[in-house]
Amino acid sequence: MRSDAVKTGMQQAPHRSLFNALGMTKEEMERPLVGIVSSYNEIVPGHMNLDKIVNAVKQGVAMAGGTPIMFPAIAVCDGIAMGHIGMKYSLVTRDLIADSTEAMAMAHQFDALVMVPNCDKNVPGLLMAAARLNVPTVFVSGGPMLAGHVHGQKRSLSSMFEAVGSYAAGTMTEDDVEEFENKVCPTCGSCSGMYTANSMNCLTEVLGMGLRGNGTIPAVYSERIKLAKHAGMQVMEMYRKNIRPRDIMTKEAVMNALTVDMALGCSTNSMLHLPAIAHEIGFDFDITLANEVSAKTPNLCHLAPAGPTYMEDLNEAGGVYAVMNELSKKNLLNLDCMTVTGKTVGENIANCVNRNPEVIRPLDNPYSQTGGLAVLTGNLAPDGGVVKRSAVCEEMMVHEGPARVFECEEDAIAAIKGGKIVAGDVVVIRYEGPKGGPGMREMLNPTSAIAGMGLGSSVALITDGRFSGASRGASIGHVSPEAAVGGPIALVEEGDMIRINIPETSLELLVSDEELAKRKANWQPREPKVTTGYLARYAAMVTSGNRGAILEVPKK
Repeated sequence: MRSDAVKTGMQQAPHRSLFNALGMTKEEMERPLVGIVSSYNEIVPGHMNLDKIVNAVKQGVAMAGGTPIMFPAIAVCDGIAMGHIGMKYSLVTRDLIADSTEAMAMAHQFDALVMVPNCDKNVPGLLMAAARLNVPTVFVSGGPMLAGHVHGQKRSLSSMFEAVGSYAAGTMTEDDVEEFENKVCPTCGSCSGMYTANSMNCLTEVLGMGLRGNGTIPAVYSERIKLAKHAGMQVMEMYRKNIRPRDIMTKEAVMNALTVDMALGCSTNSMLHLPAIAHEIGFDFDITLANEVSAKTPNLCHLAPAGPTYMEDLNEAGGVYAVMNELSKKNLLNLDCMTVTGKTVGENIANCVNRNPEVIRPLDNPYSQTGGLAVLTGNLAPDGGVVKRSAVCEEMMVHEGPARVFECEEDAIAAIKGGKIVAGDVVVIRYEGPKGGPGMREMLNPTSAIAGMGLGSSVALITDGRFSGASRGASIGHVSPEAAVGGPIALVEEGDMIRINIPETSLELLVSDEELAKRKANWQPREPKVTTGYLARYAAMVTSGNRGAILEVPKK
């Protein structure tokens, strides 16, 4: 056992004395030590129920012959952090989570791990840690929130942000907004649409690191508690069979995840997290792979914000495995990949039927023949920019308009809500990338303001920052290289014409090469916005969005 390093032999007598101080029995010390990484806290609605999930995991581990030991991971609520300095501290936690979990697991020599995340950065952060540590590991999340109900219609957090925009436009009253406020988030759990948290939890199933239903069983269902017990039992089975994360998270599994991402219509943030996870297994993930996969993968689901269905509906329709089974009919998945069940993907998804063809479209009736995401390239984004194509209305698939340039998110929001943005405009928000932010803030406030002001079918938004999974419309993020390193987005001037062509995956600044070269020669790097603390260290080490904003030691 790996844990023998801290509990077996005369040299480990001092270690055992400390286990005795924990109240651990000799019998417990003789069993494999299983770390339960708990993302529980009392500030994130998706994490407030994780204490119950953790207790269920512990029961499962103990029933199967292991000794469960919990330790924590931090978590930020992106919704609460949105629209102020707090959003600089969201993406950056992904690496804190990975690093601190690595530190705890190595320092205490756990034999196996069960990861208990739920919201946006915990899932990828813990997947990164699992790949580094490579001890038997199972994921079980806290589950999605149930949809809210307002005036007989299902609603979610994105409806709330858009309601604020509608109030600014004069189409909703303060009382209307308050009704939304009290009803759109009715339970604990990760927000109820196909936002980043649910996207990544669904992808744990596809990657093979979570059991069936991990991405879709609602947080408030008792079935979620049973799933957690089974996760605890299953990690012990993996320990006995020595099945490890790098046996599961292979290049082929990552490509499966990208394929299912396209079919589900996942958050654009998956195009930050999949490259980062791939990096941990030694796979150099080029984000333009998304276009290659998208070209042959139909979009089968339109969950909120792209459409009127929610995670609870996907769960009832058969969940992620039903989507995978549908895709397998077109030979779009590698079915030989190993999973935490000890079985292959093909064995797992066999006979998983689609119970609702309105929620999961069959292959012969997709929402579109191409996938939910697209990577746009051109002289404005030489290394790519990402758009959630499945959440863009038909009128905005091809668009040309004048640039309205803003140096930060706050200025753009003020202009949108102040009625200074008009139909046809292309809002450009820069110096919000991984280095420039620092921290690559999500732009749910401006995208929701655009939608709420009734401009969703006539105004585009381009940024070197990123978007919430709750964003919809012609919102193009992750533009690389970012402004802070002198990328072309830094050279855009007010009134420049920009051409967007999503079907042809192009993003062009209609300015001559000569003029761009002149602007580039005159460009000067800006002073860092933050010069102390973690954000300053992060800015010094982080790479561009097209590489997943991974951290690298700066070259001397």
